[in-house]
Amino acid sequence: MNSILRLSGIKKSYNIGTPVETEVLHGIDIELLEHEFVALIGPSGSGKSTLLNIIGLLERSTQGELTIAGQRTSLLDDAGLTRLRGHTIGFVFQFHHLLPAFTALENVMMPAIIENGSITQQARQVALDLLRRVGLKGAEYKKPGQLSGGMQQRVAIARALALKPKLILADEPTGNLDTKTADEIFSLLREFNRDHGSACLIVTHDPRLAQRCDRIIHLVDGKIAPENSDA
Repeated sequence: MNSILRLSGIKKSYNIGTPVETEVLHGIDIELLEHEFVALIGPSGSGKSTLLNIIGLLERSTQGELTIAGQRTSLLDDAGLTRLRGHTIGFVFQFHHLLPAFTALENVMMPAIIENGSITQQARQVALDLLRRVGLKGAEYKKPGQLSGGMQQRVAIARALALKPKLILADEPTGNLDTKTADEIFSLLREFNRDHGSACLIVTHDPRLAQRCDRIIHLVDGKIAPENSDA
């Protein structure tokens, strides 16, 4: 299988060159292949958010190499990183960040609108199909305020998958949902992961969901714990 994500020796420090310089990631090595569905777990303060921000190209590492879909990100300028992020990565967050003034359909089409500068018939059809697949047929023209929390999260997942990203990053996507809805959201992510060959990295505090992933990466004090660790 092809490598979708590779981190080699990733380090991250803040306040560099000052008396309070702090290194929060200490040489992270991770690889995700296509079709892999991996959980990232660890206690608060372990560096999960920082790591996810680096993988999502929202922050640069201090040291090391990050490669996404064969592209070495250290070779890209800010415009190149923005293009790679938009084309290759789909984000799903605990809080959906939908645009309240737009319908569910318009929210799902938004990545394609940003990409193309206008609404195309293809983008519209893709968005309609995604909303149907996430169980929201009939809710296409409702605005977020008219939808339940679980329905809003389904819209957010459809939006994240609108451009068929090679890498899906999910940060506590079920953290504010009841167990039944959380299971449904998890199953939807797994379905897209299988169907499109994408790699998925899901940050979760729910050990029940983590155990349903292909493997679990433990992050402790900014380091990857051994796979047989109980950390």
